[in-house]
Amino acid sequence: MSNAVITGAGSGFGRAMAMVMAKKGWRLLLADINHKGMEKTLSMVRHAGGDGEVFECDVSKAENVQRMADYSFSKWKRIDLLINNAGVVSCGFVGDIPLKDWHWCVDINFWGVLYGCHSFIPGMKAQGGGHIINVASSAGLFSLMEMGPYNITKAAVISLSETLRQELVAHKIGVTVACPMFFNTHLLDNMRYQDEFQSEFAHSAFEHGRLSAEEVAERTIRAYEKNRLYVIPQFTGKYYWMMKRLSPGIFYGLISYAVKKGYGEKLALFLTRIGMM
Repeated sequence: MSNAVITGAGSGFGRAMAMVMAKKGWRLLLADINHKGMEKTLSMVRHAGGDGEVFECDVSKAENVQRMADYSFSKWKRIDLLINNAGVVSCGFVGDIPLKDWHWCVDINFWGVLYGCHSFIPGMKAQGGGHIINVASSAGLFSLMEMGPYNITKAAVISLSETLRQELVAHKIGVTVACPMFFNTHLLDNMRYQDEFQSEFAHSAFEHGRLSAEEVAERTIRAYEKNRLYVIPQFTGKYYWMMKRLSPGIFYGLISYAVKKGYGEKLALFLTRIGMM
């Protein structure tokens, strides 16, 4: 039986990943600060054919993540897959977003991922291999306005994953970074924003996402099974990424022009409503 650790497994994408893996017979350590949510996920995992247990862990605290790593290697001897998934969203303009919200986002989205890698890599090296999936976002590729804290943390996770891909290959440890566009998860439950447009945009984008959390999870696991570095599950993400890579100046120039002319927000909402975000 293969063993995996999933952070942020109490709801949303973490739960969707757990369900996909449960159907494949994995044994899972489900980590979150939401104990009730973890227990519900574990019940669903067992019903779907998997097994595992829960572990309460605040990923923003290095000692908590290290304790989780020590426990999982001690209990199961081998961890085949680590999924650094826990994340939060803070929206607004740079200069308006309170610094405490920047710290909140960075502590969970970036440091939580780094703590996971730092704590689990030595054990994976010692056991002779493994794999890490870091859940980033297409926001880390495109840097959408009014999403500064989220953008920079996800961009950092992408860069960290690219770095690790090179560093760990000799140790037979694979790395995959997931960069989905918007899809329906529980990120909205604790999202912090500064005005009503940011809330409306986020809710519309999540509501009209083309793929479900389960479909995004399935595509992420397939990328891991093929040892791919990047997984951008939605077609729109692949399309925007290609456009940005072909001409970053034109890509951001068009967005800036729309904003300058005063219809940037209307365009953004229109794109969410037709499933293009």
